[in-house]
Order: sequence, then C-alpha cells, then structure tokens
Amino acid sequence: MSDALKAKVAELFNEPGCDKNLAKGEKERKKGCSKPLTPGAAAGGCAFDGAKIALQPITDVVHLVHGPLACEGNGWDNRHAASSGPQLYRLGVTTDLSQMDIVMGTGEKRLYKAIREVISRYAPPAVFVYATCVPALIGDDIVAVCAHATSRLGTPCIPVNAPGFVGSKNLGNKLAGEALLDHVIGTMEPETSTVFDINILGEYNLSGELWQVRPLFDALGIRVHACMTGDARYREVASAHRSRVNMMVCSTALINIARKMEERWGIPYFEGSFYGIGDTSAALRSVARLLVARGAPADLIERTEALVTAEEARAWARIAPYRQRLTGKRVLLYTGGVKSWSIVSALQEVGMVVVGTSVRKSTENDKQKIKDLMGGDAHMVDSIPPREMYAQLRRGDADILLSGGRTQFVALKARVPWLDINQERHQAYAGYDGMVTLVRELDRALSNPVWADVRRPAPWEQGDTEDWLDDNVPRLVPVAREG
Repeated sequence: MSDALKAKVAELFNEPGCDKNLAKGEKERKKGCSKPLTPGAAAGGCAFDGAKIALQPITDVVHLVHGPLACEGNGWDNRHAASSGPQLYRLGVTTDLSQMDIVMGTGEKRLYKAIREVISRYAPPAVFVYATCVPALIGDDIVAVCAHATSRLGTPCIPVNAPGFVGSKNLGNKLAGEALLDHVIGTMEPETSTVFDINILGEYNLSGELWQVRPLFDALGIRVHACMTGDARYREVASAHRSRVNMMVCSTALINIARKMEERWGIPYFEGSFYGIGDTSAALRSVARLLVARGAPADLIERTEALVTAEEARAWARIAPYRQRLTGKRVLLYTGGVKSWSIVSALQEVGMVVVGTSVRKSTENDKQKIKDLMGGDAHMVDSIPPREMYAQLRRGDADILLSGGRTQFVALKARVPWLDINQERHQAYAGYDGMVTLVRELDRALSNPVWADVRRPAPWEQGDTEDWLDDNVPRLVPVAREG
C-alpha cells in the first residue's frame, strides 16, 4: 500500500461526522469498522467492490478497471442502478492484466493505452480508473497515469485508488467519495444556479427509486441538481458545490462527502429517508426548511405542507385495502445501514410488528432511531447464523423475512415468505408511490396460497399410510398368462 493511500485510509478512519468512530479510542479507531470474517461465511464485498458500486451509477462516463478480468466480471452491475439516458456506465471495461504484464512490468503502459482507446472510441466527459489488488501490489501508480493521460488527452481521468485488500466494501464507498472530492466536485460550474438547488447523497437509483421522489421535488420547484450517484451525469457531480442543501440518504457510505462539502462550501446537510410515508414527508419538510434558511422564498414551507397533505392522503387511500391483512403480521428484518431503521418505520405505519432488525453497517445514530421506533428493548442483532435464523423462522417467530438474496433460501427452507429488500431487488420502494408498492408486495408474498400448501403435512404423513396408498395409488393386479 502506498504512503498516500495509507494516509487517506487513516483519515477516513478518523471521521468526525461518525459518532461511532469518535467514541472509539485511538488504537481501536485505526482498525476501522471491519470485523474479522468467519471461515466459511460469505465474505461480502471488498474495497474495490464498494468503490465501484458507489461510482458506477454515474451514467455518462467510462468506468475502467485496471486489473485482471475477474475483478470487473465480479463487480459489474452489482446494483441495479437505472439510467434515464446514457448507457455507457453499463459497459464493462478492463485492462485485463495478464501474468506477462505483471512479470514484465507493463501494467502502467497498458493502462494508458486503454484510457487512450476508450476516449478515442466513446468520447466520454471523463474516465474513472479503478485500482485492484494486483496492480496495487506490484506498484502501478494509477494516480500518475491518470494525471499524464488527462494532460495529454484533454479528458479528465479520475483515479479511484481503492484496491480490494485495503478493507471492507464500506471503506471502498468512502474512498470513492474521496475520489469525487479530490478530482471531480468543484471542477466545473453549473450552466444555471438557483436558490432551489439540492444534492442527494448516498442514493443510487436502485430499480428507479430516484424517479419516485424527483417528481415530488419538481412539484415544489426544487431542483435535484446532483444525485450521488444515482442516474448522475459527470457535469452535475462536478458542479454540485453550487447547490444550497445536501440530503444524506445513506450516511455510512458518503458521510465524508457531506461533511467536507459543508467545510469547503458551507452547504448544510441532514440525514433523511424516503422509505415510508412519514419519513418521506419529514425529508421534504427538512429540505424546504433548510432552503428557506439559505434564501429560498418563505412560501416554500407552506407549499410543502400542502403537497405532503395531498400525497399522504392519496397514499393512505391506496394502502387501505391491504392494511387489514397486514396489521399484526410479524417481520424479521435482516438488512443494514439506513434500511435498518427506515424500513422499520415504513412497516410500522401499516401495523406490522418488527420482531428483530439487524444493525450491520448501522451507525450509533441508526441504532438510536431503531430504539425510538421499537422501544428500549428493541431486538437488534449484528448477524444471525443461518441455522439460528432457520430455527427462529420454523418456530413461527416471524411471518415473513425481509432480507437480501443471501438468506432467501433459509426462509424458503423454513417455508416462510421472503421479500428482497436489499440492493439486488427489482422493485422500487422510495417515496409515497414506493410505499404503496412495498405494501402490495408484502401482501402478495404473505397471501400467496403456495405457503399453505407447502406447510401442510404430506398426504402419507396424515393417518394410515396403507389407507392413503389404497385410495391414491393404483395397485398392479397380476394377470395369469395364457399357455
């Protein structure tokens, strides 16, 4: 690891915006937030994976991975981040380092040629270059190569120095944020700037969730100037320093961007959520209040209240047919980060009972919000071994499991409904419309008649087996052969 990268990692481990980090001693702080992996358990993403998924939703740039082919193959489109325009971000581009490149030390030359080729072929506004373990270990300097390519070719080449061995996926998210702060944000000016401009940080437009909340801001005359990084364009991110307010959606990922933008350009930020009716309304009110404090017309607050009242009434009317069936249903929520409390709030709004929630990647602030929602005796777990989760579901402690794809088979084996709530999902659950979609999907999963069938004892387990065989299985009657 280079000295510059070591210094950057040490800086990220000392994040003033993270209460959990500040509560640690100096020795513990240097270790970061990653935990030792359990042998045989799913390891999760590395720092490279975290950086790639944080930046890949910038849709009009080329994302070039400097390393062996497998790094790009395993890290491509891990999030279903949607685009309303350019599709260049979905192009998998890699230098495909070979053993010969490593032995002969030609990795940097290969990288420069790759940058030159993608600029010549696609003419992107920028090229994001990602370091991986192999070139980092052999000493390839992607920062120097990117600087040289930028000066020679005239296209910004952004080094994202987050090789996998540096740490966890969460650290990779933050290193991606540092790349934006060091090389992108503040490098361009917006074509127009208004007192209604905001940025949304930590929103990746999973399955089109940004498109569910953007119309709400449009109705108020508020412009989402830049979303970092869902459905983003390079120029929007580069000129994001002229916005008036930052909204943090996932603080564990890009808190460093919010804090440093406040330090450098005086942009206030707050953490909010678009999951659930109440949280969506609270987010809209917070944005309006901060914009008014920074010079927007005072009637924005009144118009926001009118919009919230109308949208809440419309959402509750659409949810009403499902509420009676969902009230009292018990949910085991196994996710992390901002969803550990924001989804709890959304579920409670329709009368569901959350019997437990995981707090993986959750901050102390997240945990406090869970306690506020579920009470002081809230059942919070960091991780649940599959065997224990299976036993819990088989006992009937929960009626449905909300989690990511890794644990879906535990629920299916326990014959319990499961709904994907993590980043791999194909449904959008943000805003008022997203809440209606979530409620509909929950009802669809719980009401599916297949669960009654799979839980029913097999016919041969009911009563006398011989009687069942006599009634249902044709008997072979021996027939005497003639002659």
